[in-house]
Amino acid sequence: MPTAELHPRQTKAYQIRGVQSPIFHLYLQGLPSNRSIPVMGPESTSEYFNIGSTIQSKNSSMFLNINTNTASYKPLSFGATATTTAWALEGDTIITGTKSSYGRQLNFLVCSTSTGGYYDLFLQTGSDTPSGKSCSNYQTIHLPCLC
Repeated sequence: MPTAELHPRQTKAYQIRGVQSPIFHLYLQGLPSNRSIPVMGPESTSEYFNIGSTIQSKNSSMFLNINTNTASYKPLSFGATATTTAWALEGDTIITGTKSSYGRQLNFLVCSTSTGGYYDLFLQTGSDTPSGKSCSNYQTIHLPCLC
């Protein structure tokens, strides 16, 4: 079976959505009060993304990047430059590619924010969670059905 890294870059921009509670049918976007913070939020304010080895917002032109952290949850950010080229698709699922420094990862961690209806999004490479936050582990994020 071919790996996700062999798939060509998408030519159409797509929303990226959550598929299970607490982010069921919430969508990737910048936090309204700070657009550089990626969150899962309402469909009405969602962004559209071009996905390849990078993930770039069609709305803001910002790139989704993975930041370093000694814990297993890796903060994400939107930036003007693509510092992360590890993204890939496996079917409609957003993953980090097997050949990336992260290996194949498809789990994300979401934590509630002080802005109701929005959840901070982290790449999860283990089972750590931030202390003092209400979080849900082992989340996946997806494109709309590509069937």
